[in-house]
Amino acid sequence: MGSLDRKLCLRIAGVVRESVVDGPGLRYVIFAQGCPHRCPGCHNPETWDPAGGYEITAAELLADISRNPLIAGVTFSGGEPFAQAAAFAALGRALREEGYNIVTYTGYTYEELQTIAEKGVRELLAVTDILIDGPFILAERDLTLPFRGSKNQRIIDLRATRTSETIVELHF
Repeated sequence: MGSLDRKLCLRIAGVVRESVVDGPGLRYVIFAQGCPHRCPGCHNPETWDPAGGYEITAAELLADISRNPLIAGVTFSGGEPFAQAAAFAALGRALREEGYNIVTYTGYTYEELQTIAEKGVRELLAVTDILIDGPFILAERDLTLPFRGSKNQRIIDLRATRTSETIVELHF
């Protein structure tokens, strides 16, 4: 588990231990508790209250994830993972050390996240391989889109974006 602080806690709404709809491949999904966006028509409104859900250590999550050798990656969904950016970044670093790829969902746009000076936000972006950004917009809802709920949301290859210094979208 490398340098993961065994006492580091995250407030989450829950997990899905095996998912194929929250990013490419078989994924473990962690739903962050707390969301400032409160998008009308949200799929997970129970995650909005930052005092809801429950606390769990990052070490417990990492141990649970590692129990399934078929898991290729981990998805941070919400709620809003960037509301707990430092904690999710620390977990993301530990997961990357173990060979997992990271997908992070956010109601912010990538451009908005780049303007936030908080160190944890930069660190969570740094460990994220794929960012699915933008608020859910009910008028743009499209259930045929892979990995997202509305047409305005983008699937951004953050590794390629960092290299090319321009947003590189993925199309599945």
